[in-house]
Amino acid sequence: MTSEELAHYLTTNPVLVRRVLAGLRSRGYVSSDKGHGGGWVISCDLQTVTLRDIYDALGAPTIFAMGNRNENPECLVEQVVNDALATAFDEAEALLIARLGDVTLGDLATEFSRKFNAHSKKGKNDDHNYQGHDF
Repeated sequence: MTSEELAHYLTTNPVLVRRVLAGLRSRGYVSSDKGHGGGWVISCDLQTVTLRDIYDALGAPTIFAMGNRNENPECLVEQVVNDALATAFDEAEALLIARLGDVTLGDLATEFSRKFNAHSKKGKNDDHNYQGHDF
């Protein structure tokens, strides 16, 4: 699948897709072929690669967009609130990252196939045509 096709499905920019996939390629999770008929394919064992592996390959980006706006506030109330929230955010992030390690790409592929087959049996048409693509 090309970067442009993936970007269309994800409603994002192909340059962003290529940047993310380059990080995954460096770990051997995907590979690409250039030229006509080229594109990106998954090149790893879906049963062994976890969402935690993908998260790490992408540079372990920030999980939560919320957090302390000022790391060193002068206001004592803000300091106390920040301390309390920091612990909660740290615990929540650790829990989520641990859970990422429990989900393999194979788990996702299995669930996708199940939902796709159920969707196909209903005879629904939508804008996403997944047939013929490597997932």
